[in-house]
Amino acid sequence: MLPLQYLKGIGPKRAELLGKLGLETVDDLLFYFPRKWEDRRLDAKPENLPFIEKITVLKGRIVLVKDLYASGRLRIFKTVVDTGAFKAEVSWFKRHSPRFDVFGLLRKDLKEGAEVWVVGEPEDPLFKTRLRGEEYYLDGDAAARLNHIARLIPVYPLTAGLSSKFMREISRKALEERAGAAGDFMPAGSLAKRGLLDRVSALRALHFPANGFQLTAARRRFIYEELFLMVLAWALKRRQTLRALKGFSYEIKKHLLTPFKERLGFEFTSDQKRAINSIFSDMRSASPMARLLEGDVGSGKTVVALSALLLAVENGGQGVFLAPTEILAEQHYLTFHKFLDGLKVNFALLTSSVRPKEKQKIIERLAAGEIDILIGTHSALEEGVKFKNLRLTVIDEQHRFGVRQRAALRLKGDKADMLVMTATPIPRTLFLALYGDLELSVLKEMPPGRQPVKTELAGEDRAFEIVREELLKGRQAYIVYPVIEEDGARGLKSVKEQFTRLKGIFKNSCVDMLHGRLPSELKKKIMDDFVSGKSGVLVATQVIEVGIDVPNATVMVINNAENYGLASLHQLRGRVGRGKHGGKCLLVTGSAVTKDGSLRLDALRSCASGFELSEKDIYMRGAGDIMGLRQHGDMDFKIADLSRDAELLEAAIADREELLHADPDLRAPQNAGLRRKLIELYGKKWDLIDLS
Repeated sequence: MLPLQYLKGIGPKRAELLGKLGLETVDDLLFYFPRKWEDRRLDAKPENLPFIEKITVLKGRIVLVKDLYASGRLRIFKTVVDTGAFKAEVSWFKRHSPRFDVFGLLRKDLKEGAEVWVVGEPEDPLFKTRLRGEEYYLDGDAAARLNHIARLIPVYPLTAGLSSKFMREISRKALEERAGAAGDFMPAGSLAKRGLLDRVSALRALHFPANGFQLTAARRRFIYEELFLMVLAWALKRRQTLRALKGFSYEIKKHLLTPFKERLGFEFTSDQKRAINSIFSDMRSASPMARLLEGDVGSGKTVVALSALLLAVENGGQGVFLAPTEILAEQHYLTFHKFLDGLKVNFALLTSSVRPKEKQKIIERLAAGEIDILIGTHSALEEGVKFKNLRLTVIDEQHRFGVRQRAALRLKGDKADMLVMTATPIPRTLFLALYGDLELSVLKEMPPGRQPVKTELAGEDRAFEIVREELLKGRQAYIVYPVIEEDGARGLKSVKEQFTRLKGIFKNSCVDMLHGRLPSELKKKIMDDFVSGKSGVLVATQVIEVGIDVPNATVMVINNAENYGLASLHQLRGRVGRGKHGGKCLLVTGSAVTKDGSLRLDALRSCASGFELSEKDIYMRGAGDIMGLRQHGDMDFKIADLSRDAELLEAAIADREELLHADPDLRAPQNAGLRRKLIELYGKKWDLIDLS
């Protein structure tokens, strides 16, 4: 592959800047896709495509050049352009420099009588007669027409020192020299069936499309390609799991499971029973289990996971329960105490805040097999943490981890079973795309006794009045703020600033504050005090979003509620109504609520089901944000969007099945390029089976 510095017009210094964008070779540049396109055609009808932005462009003759004049250090150069239909005044702004003439090039090119194209920003959006100049090109410049004017032009993500104009020019050069060698590894039959462009044509049209129709076709081709590669990689990853033999088996002995069930104090729901049966069946099979347990807030995922862990322990194995935050891990540790009290099960908590001596003791006991279940955060993934006989890994809030974290846990056991859990319900098609290597169990039923939560908009005074009423009844309340420190620019209230005020407002109750920057021991004490009822009001950030179970807490006040996503709002709401008294969720908004914010709050008030809300949230914000994919880099999409492109996703899944039916191991000569591409993209990242 040709290094970028050898492409004409780049050189070593600019190649170094391009390296900051992750661009090292000419091929990297070819597949560095624009983030949007600008319509710089004169009088073209708008194409009404969300990725095309109409830009003000003028073509005309310069009839007047005004003298330079200064305003402080600012220098302004003015021209008047006659378009034939109207005259427009175009101003160019530069910072004064005593070392060189900042308008030397402008003065040379923009003379009276010159025919020019001008790209600018109108000072008044309704009129084009006064513009702030951004770019200009002489009418006879053939290269300008090719790359910069009179067409749809690409707009690329940039870094300091690189201009949009430069990026367009080198992208054009790369297309001329290397596009023909891009090659097409996609199945020809699938492309033909879906009416998709070949790769080279799509590549040229994506960077410099002739029109919106051509651009849409090019985007569609590469969206399909990204989705097809991902779902195909998932299928191969799943087959890799199924072909592995774990070398151990389980017997349902019930000396732990039966007393555990008897001490629960409630019956499993039908959904929980079905999920447990499916999990036990997977665990007793010859291949390692890979299952996702999906359930709404409060549906009882933890006791299902505990049942699976106890089956592993009954059979002489160990289990690990991984949580994304210390607070959540600590809450699970308390839950394990509650449900496993009196049973012969040794379990321990391992987080980054555990003292070094205690941590070393836990690691030694774990390696010796003296700890049956380890509850931990990312600390459990550390290289020094070893198990004697790991048989089951459970990952809570899966969307906060990634494929690589799952792989790291698998390496700690010999083909250990894996159960991952999420409280963010996922539509079926997205599940197949996001977790294609997993089987699915769903909990929709709520355990008996769960009370409905009333959700309403409220002013701060009304919300605090309701909190007082509940405190007088002996109940507890959460008051949530979006940030730790005051954020005047965005008008967001903070935990620290409001905590002092709230202690005065609720002076007859103990008010505590919880946020992520507090020392771990203090966070644990604050949570313990709230769980035990010593404190009545917990003022917190979103750190309490998941895993907090206090049945006596009946009020959740969410401040600046319009700034949260639906999934987060629903999770916060799920912290109340967990006991016999029901609950209230009060949404307090700021002074300026956007249309999207208003839609989210309306959706939350009208819908109690997390499954319905998840559908709405995905289509409001996009699946990448909801599922945490961007955070882990497991899905390196340049152009696809899982929520927006659901139709192409379904097509890719169907075509994948057809391909694997005809060529299960991708050994046919025509699939050699596809095989190589899969390994390049997902081989190391997902520990994908070697198909080369």
